[in-house]
Amino acid sequence: MKFGYLFFVSICFYYVNAQVEAPENFEGELLYKFETDSIPDSGIRLEEVVLFQPLRFKNRNQLRDYVILRHRTLRVYPYAKLASDRLDTLSARLSSIKGKKQKKVYIKRIEKFIYDEFEEELKKLSRSQGRILIKLVHRQTGETTHELVKELRNGWRAFVYQTTASLFKLSLKDTYDPEVNYEDFLIEDILQRAYGDGLIELDPTALAYDLDTLYSLWKAPKTPLTQGNKKK
Repeated sequence: MKFGYLFFVSICFYYVNAQVEAPENFEGELLYKFETDSIPDSGIRLEEVVLFQPLRFKNRNQLRDYVILRHRTLRVYPYAKLASDRLDTLSARLSSIKGKKQKKVYIKRIEKFIYDEFEEELKKLSRSQGRILIKLVHRQTGETTHELVKELRNGWRAFVYQTTASLFKLSLKDTYDPEVNYEDFLIEDILQRAYGDGLIELDPTALAYDLDTLYSLWKAPKTPLTQGNKKK
């Protein structure tokens, strides 16, 4: 009984020292008055919280693979975002250039700028990171890396890029499809969670899929992370 009385007194003491007052002459809004501050507002605004459905892994190996995939994805996403931003700038600029020769000069100038600024960093990417980057470019732009090269340069240039990539067992024609490929779904999950944690600035995807539907679709994956293609 004594404990209950002391608890009640403590609550009353806290309320007196941190009470909320609502002055009448404040243009219809409440003034939240605390011990150290006052907040004029019609309510206390809380930060938005995004809840994600939990992922389930069958064993430690799958969990380890997810952690490795997360590291690789967050390592290359800034480059995919940069490619998308540069493409938007390039497309807008090219639309204002009339002459074919002037367009070709401008494209070469942009290409040289990107290579000079990021070539050394891109060379440090592993083959696995390069494969994820190719997929993320498709996520960001809605076009494969092969299509972008072919569109901006010419068919022969795209063929050369594709052949070079194939030497490292990569394909510039790789697509990003989290509804069909389990690894792509995990990549999307990683991006969304990283954005929710404030680790990256995530652009909307140029592709059409719904995140909630993806979680339902892959609720019980039957294939390993490194091989998971789900048949429709």
